[in-house]
Amino acid sequence: MAKENSSHHHAEAKRKRLLWILCVSGLCILSYVLGAWQNNTVPSSSSAVYSRMGCDEKKAQSKSSSSDENLSSSSSFSSSDSEPAELDFESHHKLELKVTNQTVKYFKPCDMSLSEYTPCEDRERGRRFDRNMMKYRERHCPSKDELLYCLIPPPPNYKIPFKWPQSRDYAWYDNIPHKELSIEKAIQNWIQVEGERFRFPGGGTGFPNGADAYIDELSRLIPLTDGGIRTAIDTGCGVASFGAYLLKRDIVAMSFAPRDTHEAQVQFALERGVPAIIGIMGSIRLPYPARAFDIAHCSRCLIPWFQNDGLYLTEVDRVLRPGGYWILSGPPINWKKHWKGWERTQEDLKQEQDSIEDAAKTLCWKKIADKGDFAIWQKPINHIECIKRKRVHKSPPICSKSDQSDFAWYKELESCVTPLPEANSPEEYAGGALEDWPDRAFAVPPRIIRGTIPDINAEKFKKDNEVWKERIAYYKQIMPELPRGRFRNIMDMNAYLGGFAAAMVKYPSWVMNVVPVDAEKQTLGVIYERGFIGTYQDWCEGFSTYPRTYDFIHAGGLFSIYENRCDVTLILLEMDRILRPEGTVVFRDTVETLTKIQSITNGMKWTSRILDHEKGPFIPEKILLAVKSYWTGPSS
Repeated sequence: MAKENSSHHHAEAKRKRLLWILCVSGLCILSYVLGAWQNNTVPSSSSAVYSRMGCDEKKAQSKSSSSDENLSSSSSFSSSDSEPAELDFESHHKLELKVTNQTVKYFKPCDMSLSEYTPCEDRERGRRFDRNMMKYRERHCPSKDELLYCLIPPPPNYKIPFKWPQSRDYAWYDNIPHKELSIEKAIQNWIQVEGERFRFPGGGTGFPNGADAYIDELSRLIPLTDGGIRTAIDTGCGVASFGAYLLKRDIVAMSFAPRDTHEAQVQFALERGVPAIIGIMGSIRLPYPARAFDIAHCSRCLIPWFQNDGLYLTEVDRVLRPGGYWILSGPPINWKKHWKGWERTQEDLKQEQDSIEDAAKTLCWKKIADKGDFAIWQKPINHIECIKRKRVHKSPPICSKSDQSDFAWYKELESCVTPLPEANSPEEYAGGALEDWPDRAFAVPPRIIRGTIPDINAEKFKKDNEVWKERIAYYKQIMPELPRGRFRNIMDMNAYLGGFAAAMVKYPSWVMNVVPVDAEKQTLGVIYERGFIGTYQDWCEGFSTYPRTYDFIHAGGLFSIYENRCDVTLILLEMDRILRPEGTVVFRDTVETLTKIQSITNGMKWTSRILDHEKGPFIPEKILLAVKSYWTGPSS
């Protein structure tokens, strides 16, 4: 009997121990889940973690509320009733990024005279350079002594820009206080002043009936609406009305113009939510890869195509895709009708047109349309026939195959024709045919199929698309405004294969895909083959844009590239320059790098916090989510 009681008590004790173990395990699991949930909850209001850092809230709210249909809140983050716990890595980070002794804890605003400062297109600095081939208007970045360690101030009454598509037609005068174009180009309907707003009627020097009607007329000559044409380059773009109205036809244009006497034309374009960049056809290559654009366009762009033995046309040929079109309107086209209005002699205009025709023939282009005010040439789909012609007409010669046709960062123009990849038959597209848009965005690009990008194949390309699909889903949780048009102008500072832009394609945004010249893999050609636009850039230098031109900047792995090359503080100050007030930045990097970045941005009127990776807290890569505060310069 005693033995039976002993066995009973032993079994009871065993059950109690098992129950205790289960309870403790359950509490541990519950504690972990609640902790992970709390660390990934992001506040929605700028009154929480994303406060205005001492700025005048009433003033900021009045600027935002005056933007009609714009933001109803200064925040771009999701709602939460609880205050999230910040991830604290201060005691662990060891990495020392290169930050000069000039770095200060809090950065002061620059003088108001620098409100529209463009570091590498400064007109005073440009005057030191040769005017031949417009060299003085090319990129000339500041020397070490000229670098600025201050914050570029917005104009005193800066307002949050209109949302797309309203922004295509309207912009706030206080954001770009320049009336020059509304006076100088009044009869051409570039821009009009209506009270405290600018209105863009869609006109232009070459668009007497508006850009929309101009494009309709053009579409009767080449197929603009079947998806075969997706990327365009508009040389000498003005306020980019051509690019603005191409967007409704699913064509995205890289519009560029210099910073010249037409004050702020590229700034107006970006304020409208239209892709644009400061640039000029000068002595160096355009910062784009070979075979990038389906069409190239010039409407009274004032580029001397006939000079230097057609050197500028050879550069258009380099960036034009096989089978692509070059469209020219304005002088000297249709000179017999317009020569008196252009105030030039018939002989002069005829000679210019003859020179252009001859240069086009040496490039093996075929003239496919000469109707009204349009002349259109088409580039051959391969060079099989062109090589035969070059045996007779040797000038300009075909460049060497070792020329690196994609390389375009500060590389001088050459008087030779960029060779196309070899084709096996006259009907084959050199380099590979592209899918029509929108299938092009996710089809494996020809450069990857052909193996021209080291260590990148179709499987890795598809996997990268899946990664970005997951990332954008996560970004929508921490930034609910992302798919709603809050962020129109977006920049990816380290674009890789363009997966971020592809995952964003269904939202009312466009992405400037930047491939650093120091990146291990040069993939900008792949991005263009997907139907997106972008540029090369050395982030130790300023970007070719005006201040306050982007709503959202993505910087994944960028600072790991540049940590030993230049002052990280200057890169962050450049990001602040091009980011609009209340704009958002997402950094992706190691904890050590992000804590150092955060320590600098804390002194730049930014608010931020570090979040876990979308796959959870055990992934070493983290996310720093930051918002630039609203503030303005003082009234004069």
